Formats: sequence, C-alpha cells, structure tokens
Amino acid sequence: METERPMDRLICGDVGYGKTEVALRAAFKAAETGKQVLVLVPTTILAQQHFGTFAERLRDYPITVEHVSRFRPAKEQKASIQAFSEGKVDILIGTHRILSRDVRAKDLGLIVVDEEQRFGVKQKDLLRQLKLKVDVISMSATPIPRTLQMSMAGVRDISVIETPPEGRRPVKTYVGEYDEQLVKQALEREHARSGQAFFLHNRVEDIDETAERLRALCPQLRFTVAHGQMDEKSSRSG
Repeated sequence: METERPMDRLICGDVGYGKTEVALRAAFKAAETGKQVLVLVPTTILAQQHFGTFAERLRDYPITVEHVSRFRPAKEQKASIQAFSEGKVDILIGTHRILSRDVRAKDLGLIVVDEEQRFGVKQKDLLRQLKLKVDVISMSATPIPRTLQMSMAGVRDISVIETPPEGRRPVKTYVGEYDEQLVKQALEREHARSGQAFFLHNRVEDIDETAERLRALCPQLRFTVAHGQMDEKSSRSG
C-alpha cells in the first residue's frame, strides 16, 4: 500500500495579503494535535517579528512558542533548543541556526519556511532531507523561477492569495526620473498623515551625504541611516 506523501505547499501572495496568517493557523493546528513546528526565516529581525506575532496570538492557548536569535544570550538559546528536543516547546522560530545538528525535535510535524528563495544551497539541502518526513509550507511574495517551475510541474502544490484583506489600500507604484521636489512632496505627505517612509539608496559610500541632502530638503522630518555594513551595536541602537 502506497503511503501518502507529506504536504509540500508554496503559498504566494503580495506583502500584507495574509501568508503569515495562514502559516500561523497551520502551526496552531499542528501544535493542537501534539506535533511540533519549526518556523524558518531568513533574518534575525524577521525571527523576532514572527516570535512576537505567534506568541501574542497563541498566548491564550496551552502552546509554547520560543525563538532562537543571535540577539538572545547563548544560554537562553541553548535552553530553548533543549526544551524543543524534550517536547516542552511546541513552536520554535529562528534563522538557519535551527537547521543545525543540535536542534532536534521530539515529534516534528510541520516546517514553515518564510521567503525560501533567500536561503542558500546548503540550507535547502538540509530542508530537503526534512521535507521527506514532515509537512512543509513555504511562503513567498517573489518566488524564484525554479520554485514556480516545480509548482507548475506538479512537484509542489501551490496556492495563490489574490484577495487583499478588507480595508487594505492598493500599492501605487510610479516610475520616473529622480525629482527632488517629488521626493519632498511624497515624504511630507507621509509625515502629514503621521506615517513613516523608507528612502532606498544604492551606495553605502555616500549614503550619509544623501541623508544630509534629504534633511536639508525636509528639515521638519527626522532621518536615520541604516545599511548592511553597520556593526551590530550601531544597527540595534539606530
């Protein structure tokens, strides 16, 4: 008799369309039936965000949520991993750290992979080994061609979330030449509605000069700078 293969489903949808909500409910369902869940994310910040979301939403249920992050002391990380191996933690959230050999579940039932396209070959090989045994949900707003090809060929199942949540306003995109007055207008409009904005710059070398130019352009706004070459202390305090 042929055994049923584990689920391997890709969920596609725009940012804010509810992919995390689907994953959260799947994790809840798995934990409710006594299975453990691994939630794999590409960045430490995302791990902390997901931990906050899962812990908040599941706090009224007998479900234990933990996370492994380089911002946590090594002693706390080790305790979380040990508790997961003993079955005392139902949902463990983290970056590629949770794919390490010392992370062992007592009864793993589901793996959730957020933005799978951002993981390297080594991590995907480790995931492939785990996928043979448990259900997997992968989420992406921008799946890579190979991932889509696998879904279209029937190797993986795919679900597309096309309906935005109630009240969500559509994203408006404009493409054109750089215009300081247009930038000033956009930033001031966002500030007027008590919102926040990102200004993306493509060179670390002169990013501070660009920030100064923006400060002169919009003196009533507060600006801060962040980039990938900053040390850990600066990036956390910034």
